[in-house]
Amino acid sequence: METIDTSTRKRSLLQRVIDFYSISSPNYDSTTPKERFYRIRLATFISATCGYALYYVCRLSMNIVRKPIVENGLFTETELGIIGSCLFFVYAVGKMANGFLADRCNARRFMATGLLLTAIVNLLLGFSNMFIVFAVLWGLNGWFQSMGAPAGVVSLNRWYDNKDRGTYYGIWSASHNIGEAVTFITVAALVSWAGWRSGMIGAGIIGILGFGMLLLFMRDTPQSLGFMLNQKTATAESSKAAETEDFNKAQKAVLKNPAIWILALGSAFMYISRYAVNSWGVFYLEAQKGYSTLDASLIISISSVCGIVGTVASGFISDKVFNGSRNVPALVSGLMNTLALCLFLLVPGEHFWLDVTAMVLFGLGIGVLICFLGGLMAVDIAPKAAAGAALGVVGIASYLGAGLQDVMNGILIEGNKTVVNGTEVYDFSMVNWFWIGSAFLSVILTALVWNAKRND
Repeated sequence: METIDTSTRKRSLLQRVIDFYSISSPNYDSTTPKERFYRIRLATFISATCGYALYYVCRLSMNIVRKPIVENGLFTETELGIIGSCLFFVYAVGKMANGFLADRCNARRFMATGLLLTAIVNLLLGFSNMFIVFAVLWGLNGWFQSMGAPAGVVSLNRWYDNKDRGTYYGIWSASHNIGEAVTFITVAALVSWAGWRSGMIGAGIIGILGFGMLLLFMRDTPQSLGFMLNQKTATAESSKAAETEDFNKAQKAVLKNPAIWILALGSAFMYISRYAVNSWGVFYLEAQKGYSTLDASLIISISSVCGIVGTVASGFISDKVFNGSRNVPALVSGLMNTLALCLFLLVPGEHFWLDVTAMVLFGLGIGVLICFLGGLMAVDIAPKAAAGAALGVVGIASYLGAGLQDVMNGILIEGNKTVVNGTEVYDFSMVNWFWIGSAFLSVILTALVWNAKRND
């Protein structure tokens, strides 16, 4: 009898968890004014954008503290590469799984939970010294991080019509760059002022504040508040079985679409170049060109600020100028990304304004590519009910690429390090071509899906 009761209690607890994260029930009797809909939609959009920006603060904090950690003798470059790759490899799997889950979940609660857990990981690492603890917790952080983007994209898909998708997706995608800019400025300042531990702890505190913001201002679906409903929608949503069948059919269509997988591979190579700069750019400027931590972080942060411009403009330009086509701006941005890396890596010596110019071009190009290649182009050709699944397919490939670059860069950097008169000297030649070659391969793959269309 006790065994049965225990089993029942476990099932009951599991059901409560499932119910807590389920999509909010629709409310068809609401007579709420339309003005309130626009106000709630705007609050949801802003909070989802800012919330995902703060996800990035809790993801990129490790990139700021790499050089101080090496200088303090805590970990080697290879060990840091392994730690960084733990996040990316787990994130890749998590983004695929959580992309499929997010289509069926309460976006507000799903996104808020992930941000709280990633903030807690950052706080814990601020008090740790052990390699295994860093590797395990940073790997777990990858799973928690993978809850953010799918929830954000699903939220956009629920609140905005197709005709506005590019514009608002572009603005939301700027959250990547906002988070990067906040990280490279605030966390770098904390590290310069009080050491690397303060950077990790500060990122955790920022993440907890973001968790509170999401709970206060984000909402799940317009239907749950009585908005954007008609008889067709009500009839479709009244059958849970029909809803599940639609989700399954749409998500299978995503997995069978070769164009989405090609876009995913192109995004993987783009993410190698993107995270090479984000993860190792500060280290590169310090070790190769002699910049201080604060100056190096400032230069890399310029790419993030310019990325905001590129990302926000990308959706609007493609919607209004190219009639919803992403191909031409994606191609131009990919070539701009490659050119920027050539300027940044192949010109030796400390040239502040040249490095700044390279990061301006890199930021503008990568900002567009994050929006288009990192998700929107796949969402455009995926069934509407499977936006999270499409993002998951692109995400698993993208972050496998990101994880690969962290391991490869750590090995290449340490393997080409020598000590001359007691000073560590780095040879970045192989690293340079790894970054540039990846960016160029991304351009070629993107061009292969020029004529891909949605097939519902």
